[in-house]
Amino acid sequence: MVKSLFAALQIFIVTALPVCAKDMKVPEGDVILTVWGAVGVTNVDEKAQFDLGMLEALGDRTVETSTIWTDGPQTFQGVSLDLLIERLGASGDVLRASAINDYYVEIPVSDAVEGGPIIAYKMNGNVMSVRDKGPLWVIYPYDADPEYRSEVIYSRSIWQLDRIEVMD
Repeated sequence: MVKSLFAALQIFIVTALPVCAKDMKVPEGDVILTVWGAVGVTNVDEKAQFDLGMLEALGDRTVETSTIWTDGPQTFQGVSLDLLIERLGASGDVLRASAINDYYVEIPVSDAVEGGPIIAYKMNGNVMSVRDKGPLWVIYPYDADPEYRSEVIYSRSIWQLDRIEVMD
């Protein structure tokens, strides 16, 4: 009786584990963002990989702002950095954001606030290509707050983003 109860408990634990681990689906399209490190939710090899549809499904936010790299105000759509951090159960202090050419910047997790930066995947309604600073670009609402118009913030506005390591 105890052996069969123990065997049944083992089967339950093994089959229920994925449900308890906050399932995250696996990308069906091209992976455009990989997040790893101090995160609680993953989907491939202890990393969280996202295709465009998965990022859009997190809920998008629109930021209309001018930038020092573009002419006039632009409309950006993307996922709020604070929402991404929350959904992944991230617990680090620093985000090491890397571009496709291995350039990287460090963004303090304290920047991930409501109304703060987004990880933009569209500019003026169009998915951003690598040629147009895509696939992803960290955009702060520069026009919304003078504190977002500084060299420090501009330096964190990495484009051609494809990886984020959440570090303690």
